[in-house]
Formats: sequence, C-alpha cells, structure tokens
Amino acid sequence: MAEPGSVSPSVEDYAKAVYVLETRIGGAVSTNTLAERLEITPGSASGMVRKLAEQGLVEHERYRGVRLTAAGRTLALRVIRRHRLIEQFLAEALGMPWDRVHAEAEVLEHVLSGELEELIATHLGDPDIDPHGDPIPSAEGFVIAEPLTQRLDELAVGARGRFVRVSDADPEKLRYLAGQSIALGDELEVTERQPFGGPLFVRFGSRVLPIGGELAAVMRVVVEGGA
Repeated sequence: MAEPGSVSPSVEDYAKAVYVLETRIGGAVSTNTLAERLEITPGSASGMVRKLAEQGLVEHERYRGVRLTAAGRTLALRVIRRHRLIEQFLAEALGMPWDRVHAEAEVLEHVLSGELEELIATHLGDPDIDPHGDPIPSAEGFVIAEPLTQRLDELAVGARGRFVRVSDADPEKLRYLAGQSIALGDELEVTERQPFGGPLFVRFGSRVLPIGGELAAVMRVVVEGGA
C-alpha cells in the first residue's frame, strides 16, 4: 500500500471525500455534491475527478457521478485510518479536546508513515472508534460493522438509548457538548419535543437539557429495543 507522499494530499482528500459521500448516499457521487463537501467550485471538482480517473482511483460516468475503484477505496480507507488513529491518539494520549483533534489530523494524515501509524495503533490497543464514535478501518482495509443508529432529532418522546457518535464537522457543537458534560456512551431519554423545529428536551442521568435541532441532527443514538 502506498506510503504518504506517493500521491498528493489533494488526491488523498478527494478519495476520502468520495468514500464518505458514497457510503452516505449508497451510490455514485455527483461532482456538485463532492464540491460542496470540499468547499470548492464544481469546475475544480470536475478537474480533480478527471485526474483521479486517470490514476485509476475512480470511475466517472457522465451525468451519473463518480465511484471509487478498488484502488481508490484502498487509498481512501488508508487515509481515513490514519486520520482517525491520529484523532484518537491526540485525545487519549495527549488529552487534546475532541473539538480540536479533527483539524490537527487533517494535516498529519498526509505525512504519517506506515511504521508510525502502526506504533500508534499498538500503543492505543488497536481501537475500533475515534473520539467522535467514527469507526477506524483496520490495517487490512476492513471497517467494523457499525451498530444501527438513529439521529437524535428523529427520536420520539419516550425513546431511550445511548449516545454513540457525533459529527466532527463543527467544533463549536463539540465544545457545547463538552461544556454540558455530554459524552459518548451517555444514556439518554427524550422527554419532550417542542413544535415547529423547537428543541428536544433530553434526560442525561438526573439532568434534563434542551438540545437544539441543529445539534440533535448530528448526534447519533443506539436506541433501546431497536432492531
């Protein structure tokens, strides 16, 4: 498998973004969607997609979208593994807050050697998830089977479950959760839903806290009694 530096950081970023979107959508990814994810113009995304296709990392069908090839998937999973291992190391070994580890990992994922990657993995005991609950691919390129989860904002009043995953896209939301002492693994119960897009009231232990709709939409829960 290619070491850091054998492909450019931008190619790694594109492969990673296609993998995340392809997994989320369940099919081919449009260049417009890819451009939105990477916060670039559709023209720039189209140009890079052509470059990835020339390198055998994606297959692009006009008007249908782009999919990773086997080689592209291997590259994407390698980058994702490095990224999430770095996040876990920064949080667990160095005590960095979970709202800061993503930005650091975005830089370090492109320069971490395979040897250091595996030393970190061994030091951490080969973790399955990162600080945000995202699965860490194995060194062989496998992803652990994820539990069935639901977004917190989708739950009905009376639903109970365990908070297991949160998006790392908005550090401010992570800082808010930390400030409220809400962490992965916490048991919760939805006690009330305000109408017209209002907040949910959620019980965490002995506390009932209002959780706004934007925040609830990025929090995922394993629901008690769920399939």
